[in-house]
Amino acid sequence: MPNEKVLSEKKAIVEALVEKFQSASAGVLVDYSGTTVATDTELRRAMRAADVDYAVVKNTLARFAANQVGFEALDPILNGTTALAVSTSDPVAPAKILCEYAKKPNSTIKIKAGFVDGKVISAEEVGALADLPSKEVLIAQVLGTMMAPISGLANVCNANIRGLAVALQAIADKKSADSAA
Repeated sequence: MPNEKVLSEKKAIVEALVEKFQSASAGVLVDYSGTTVATDTELRRAMRAADVDYAVVKNTLARFAANQVGFEALDPILNGTTALAVSTSDPVAPAKILCEYAKKPNSTIKIKAGFVDGKVISAEEVGALADLPSKEVLIAQVLGTMMAPISGLANVCNANIRGLAVALQAIADKKSADSAA
């Protein structure tokens, strides 16, 4: 039986993991075994730049935390070496970065599973999430779609005005030619 100090430390870690699971808009669990220090350092740097929290977790403590927030589906994958990447702001960032590193030649990083907005997703779904365009690109696409009808209307109105101006100019030219003759 562990002593009180160790038990309280573990409870604090579980509470912190519960908070991470609940506050995150998305997260990804990976197996990082065999990853070199250089690759791990590079990966952590990319995670920090994208405002993603990345840390190695103990499977037992992660299992307790996952069960507390309703992520029981994570139980079977919480074995071996496990790292957790979570983001509170961009739900695509952890998946995008980890899938990018997992696809590199000689990469030892393996996607185990993930979660988005309180729902556990498989490794394949994490890959599909990573393939989504960034938030800025999606916003630009939506705005472009919304602006297309307005732009079309403006072009039609300009064409009518342009046509009227050409017709008035032709009439003016004809009257000036008639009065000159």
